[in-house]
Amino acid sequence: MPPTTVHFNGSVNLPDAETVMREISSRIPSGVQRMTDGETGDRNYWISFQTEKFKQMPQFETVAVGQAYETAAGAPDMPQLRLAEGASAETIDWPNLGYADEYAKSFATFERMQNEGAISPGVRFQLQYPTPLASTAGTFVPEDLPKIAASYEQALLADVDTAIERLSHDRIAIQWDVAVEFGALEGAMGAKMPMDQIAPGLVRCIDRVPADVPVGMHLCYGDYGHQHFMQPESLQMQVDLVNAVAAGARRPINFVSFTVPQGRNDSAYFEPLAGLKTGSDTELYFALVPYHPDDQAPGTTAEQIEQVDAALINSAGGARHWGICTECGMGRVDADDVPRLLDLHSQILSSS
Repeated sequence: MPPTTVHFNGSVNLPDAETVMREISSRIPSGVQRMTDGETGDRNYWISFQTEKFKQMPQFETVAVGQAYETAAGAPDMPQLRLAEGASAETIDWPNLGYADEYAKSFATFERMQNEGAISPGVRFQLQYPTPLASTAGTFVPEDLPKIAASYEQALLADVDTAIERLSHDRIAIQWDVAVEFGALEGAMGAKMPMDQIAPGLVRCIDRVPADVPVGMHLCYGDYGHQHFMQPESLQMQVDLVNAVAAGARRPINFVSFTVPQGRNDSAYFEPLAGLKTGSDTELYFALVPYHPDDQAPGTTAEQIEQVDAALINSAGGARHWGICTECGMGRVDADDVPRLLDLHSQILSSS
């Protein structure tokens, strides 16, 4: 089946939430299921929204500053922190983490635009959250990490609770950004970690969302400096993670977006989809919208579509409708390139 829907993984390099929503709605008139606010302003470089808060907390002190992994020179330096002398992870007083407040403001814009008819009826407002591990794993020294991470997880999940309490359940959806977990699973940033040490944290994230609010996962291999920390060899690790989280969660996973490097159109990359155990009620999105379309060989997208369909036929959910997305968000895309990239979503849908 050709793709019929589009998904946005979060960030969009435009000035503000209203501009993001208007550009998406005008350039992609059909197929949008959930609307991002573009993570503009202080949220525009993912977990920096949190690490900047950590740096101001008296309980922590900076050990080092540098790149999270080798990437483009323009990527912002990231801190490594530890507990300050006399501080205890058990008594950390976390500040307002800020997501609930930002999403309340963006939802007001979304609601107004939808009431005006600028956003199609039925489209939900999507709230994107980095997982608790994302903001802590590379930020805190290993000896302090376990206790800090557990404390921060409770603070972040409380922020999710607050956001959900403030907003209409029938008009929102929650997305968890899963990236650092793949670095751990693949051994890209140290020793490999087994799935049974990674999946339970994601299960807690999924299960925290009430059953009447759709929840999904954005599966990502990083976009720090607009580069992955490594290129996935195939969809196998992503499929394994979805299966493990779905098996452990008490509620359904409603949508998942998969990373597909723009040059991969070979069956070996897509064949692991045959082992995906989620049913046809889980929406699937594949990163077939290339960041650099001029560098992609002609016909690649059509071949990728064929590979997705061929693999899904053999999965537990069988052949189904599915959608497209970019590999990560569009926060690191040049602002002048964003309109063309949004248009490309529509072009792929209409030509498939």
